[in-house]
Amino acid sequence: MSDGIELAGKRVLVVGLARSGMAAAEALVALGAEVVGVDCDEAVDAGRLRELGVEVRLGREEETLAKGFDLVVKSPGVPGEISLVQGARALGIPVWSEIELGARLLANPILGVTGTNGKTTTSELLGAIFRAAGRPVEVAGNIGRPLTSLVEEVDDSTWIVCELSSFQLEDVELLRPRIAVLLNLEPDHLDRHGTFEWYVDAKLRIFEAQTEDDVAIVPRGFGPVPGAARRVEFDADDPLPAEPALPGEHNRENAAAATAAARAAGIPDEAIASALVRFPGVPHRIELVREVYGVRYVNDSKATNVAAALRAMAALRDSPLHLILGGLGKNESYTPLASALESRDRAYLIGDAAAEIAAALEEAGVSFTRCGALTHALAAAAVNADSGDVVLLSPACASFDQFRDFEERGDEFRRLVEELS
Repeated sequence: MSDGIELAGKRVLVVGLARSGMAAAEALVALGAEVVGVDCDEAVDAGRLRELGVEVRLGREEETLAKGFDLVVKSPGVPGEISLVQGARALGIPVWSEIELGARLLANPILGVTGTNGKTTTSELLGAIFRAAGRPVEVAGNIGRPLTSLVEEVDDSTWIVCELSSFQLEDVELLRPRIAVLLNLEPDHLDRHGTFEWYVDAKLRIFEAQTEDDVAIVPRGFGPVPGAARRVEFDADDPLPAEPALPGEHNRENAAAATAAARAAGIPDEAIASALVRFPGVPHRIELVREVYGVRYVNDSKATNVAAALRAMAALRDSPLHLILGGLGKNESYTPLASALESRDRAYLIGDAAAEIAAALEEAGVSFTRCGALTHALAAAAVNADSGDVVLLSPACASFDQFRDFEERGDEFRRLVEELS
């Protein structure tokens, strides 16, 4: 432990037992901690944790539950406002994110990637660049493996490219990426953070513990950031070792950020170029599923905010768009989305946010159809689309009203497209 805290024999409360919480609990048990895991979802499969000796409490939240614990580890999906977490803070009990725990337990150099949009693509691209250079690397965090799952699993020399969401950065203290990347900042998750200022503050925590030996990579012209790292700026217009295979200006911007980060890690341009021209992108982000009678069906389920949907629309703007929108809103305005749609485009609305999106589209004079469910939206779009058009699932909303996550929503879109005759 970098701060000298010994976890063996300590009582640790893990709040939230999804992927990150499970990994944190397993790592803590391996270190000899006495672990209690809690989750408000009574359906959580906690069999593995019980086998390891974790005391599991499901379906209840007790304000005084944190008493008697030395540490609370909070999963990213758990809001900091719940009484259990607030109670721990009031008692002076440290509250760490799963990322903070992992960063304290791992001696590996971390390359952190945050921002509103492009985190997954940039993180995976960086993984591909490191592999092209023959450098050992793991991609973890908000994508793929939880950071704590790498404890005792990777050699200390392995670089860890860690995608970091605002939820994961809320409760970090000593997290110190050797290279920290901020891609962009747009309003997002305001349903949780309340204001854009609080959201920005969470994102910028990626830089706070950096020293003068580290590198902070930010968009050109971005304001000051905390920490003492050497600053490197990037822009979509930067000269690159090779042009990326992925379409769209936003992907060139991601490539510029990844190139700056890779160079900071000492990777030669030859390896960067090799990865840029070969990297195929990530699932659920402007992913071509199939072309049927000249109509392209594109899965962009990962677009869970307006800014992400606008980027997908811009990347495909050479064709009329049949855009499937909606889901669980994030307290955003849909006016920019409506303004970006053209007279030749049509929208198909699903989920809880349909009425709010419809109001913005109606005011902008954009044609739309209320469909309710994804099945109906795809069927309507398939009927209306002509050869040369694009049917695009880019919802601009979270998925939790109708799906478990954006992956499940994207997988369902894929399934429906594959069933088209």
